[in-house]
Amino acid sequence: MSIIEKLTKAIADRDANLANEVVHDDYKFLLHTSGKILSKQDVINWLKSGDVTEEKVRILYEDNEVGFKHAFVTFNDGNKEAVMSYFKFKNGKVIYQETGATKISK
Repeated sequence: MSIIEKLTKAIADRDANLANEVVHDDYKFLLHTSGKILSKQDVINWLKSGDVTEEKVRILYEDNEVGFKHAFVTFNDGNKEAVMSYFKFKNGKVIYQETGATKISK
């Protein structure tokens, strides 16, 4: 299973243990909407909250250094987005993630 597949499974299953295995301790996630940077623990807590549901996930590219994923994301508040994620890997784990998103009408 690829790194992005593992992270996608962790999100779908709300599996904090799997997320902890696949996310590097020095991980940074740049939020596209606010410019805020989340840490590994921030993202694991968010994942456990169940706020995010991904559908129609497609891994567009992945090698040992970087990866790209597209998914349709629904948040608990009803907002929906088409999200493109860029990942940078280090030692087989996600060390950096950045997203770009397009809002979808409810």
